[in-house]
Amino acid sequence: MEGVRARWVVAVCLGAGFTTLLDQSVLNVVVPALRGSLHAGTASLQWILAGYSLTFGLALVPAGRLGDLYGRRLLFVGGLIVFAAGAIAAATARHGWVVAAARLVQGFGAGTVNPQIIGLFQDLFRGRARARALGAYAFVGGVAGMLGPLLGGAVLQAAGPGSGWRLVLLANLPFAVVTIPLALRFLPPGRPAGHTGDLDLGGLLLLGGTTLAALLPLAGTGGGAWWLLAAGAGLVAFLAWERRWTALGRTAILLPALTRNRGYVLGVLVAMCYFGATLALNLVLSLYLQDGLHHPPLAAAAIALPSAVGFTLTSALASGLRRRGTTVALGVAVAGIAASIASVELLPEGQVVWALAVGQFVTGAAGGFVNSPNQALTLSHAPPGANGLSAALLQLSQRLAASVSIAAVSGIFLATAAAPGGHTDAMARGAALCLGLAALGLLFAALDRDRPRDAPGPSPVAAGRPSRVPSGD
Repeated sequence: MEGVRARWVVAVCLGAGFTTLLDQSVLNVVVPALRGSLHAGTASLQWILAGYSLTFGLALVPAGRLGDLYGRRLLFVGGLIVFAAGAIAAATARHGWVVAAARLVQGFGAGTVNPQIIGLFQDLFRGRARARALGAYAFVGGVAGMLGPLLGGAVLQAAGPGSGWRLVLLANLPFAVVTIPLALRFLPPGRPAGHTGDLDLGGLLLLGGTTLAALLPLAGTGGGAWWLLAAGAGLVAFLAWERRWTALGRTAILLPALTRNRGYVLGVLVAMCYFGATLALNLVLSLYLQDGLHHPPLAAAAIALPSAVGFTLTSALASGLRRRGTTVALGVAVAGIAASIASVELLPEGQVVWALAVGQFVTGAAGGFVNSPNQALTLSHAPPGANGLSAALLQLSQRLAASVSIAAVSGIFLATAAAPGGHTDAMARGAALCLGLAALGLLFAALDRDRPRDAPGPSPVAAGRPSRVPSGD
């Protein structure tokens, strides 16, 4: 791909990534103000926090597969339009359930856009160029994580909690408005070269139903046991369908070239644990600083800022890092979370804030050496013709982990804060869950071994089945 157009494609993708990631980073800051303004209960709050990840996850695999088969530009633009419409609905809501519903819409839009971003990087770049593109995406995520809380805190302080949270939820809208026409101008139209195969509609429906049944009890609904039973039955049906579909020589969602690839599976597990741990930790820290220590939103954002600064600095240097490096970085992140828990339990209030800021910088800097390298290492195993699908499955696993972690941590914090020991125990217990997830990610990273990156992925034929997917990428 010629250099000028390639740079514009990367710029458009980074613009869309910044738009969705900025929205994610400001939400934690506005939760207390939103809850007070709309008198939202615990169930509504859990839906607002976890519902976004729910629909994000549901949209990922269908959007990724559709992008592989029919082209990415229209899905990219359509997803951004849906995301922007959800932002407007959330910002103008008068009831907590309306915000929750709007967040579901936004999640669907973001889940449609993001597989196209990673898929475009996979389609258009190879080797170091692909790693640099993914590294730039991680860098933009760090910038969004750094600016979002500060922007949210500043707006809340200037406009007040009653209307400030509405302005904050509209912060991503100008970026979406600018990115949409640029995407129509510069993103390649039509189907990516060499991408053919089946949609596997039955597999998509079964996977979507199973994902929904698994996530609903984690997002504040009742009947948890029944939903989990339905999720188990759906998983059995999905696996049976996929085996049958593959035996017929069709292109299944669960490509054997992915599910039988040790590097891809372990990379996905690392991503799940890291993503779930970091998002949940950011949430519990924001709740502790505002509800527990009574810091205003801007001050709470400033304390969380070192994490985003550290992540932004190191993600710019992480291109080309191998598995051994990500393993070491995960070990540092585990130590940083453990130190933060110890500081909350042992230090007086006047010192704990500084200790948390240092811990945030350490974990953020370590995360910059984990995120994009792990993504590049994992996606280097994608078979020909399935770049969007492999990216979507990776992101789906992250969103599942995020929904579980956010729902669990918010429940732990809100329940523990009202008990003896109050917000200190709530922070420690919530962060302990994050520590366990990060430690599990470290284990999975240690089990992986370095492999040549960007080697040609095994073709579906090599994976033991016939297919109409060509061997060219």
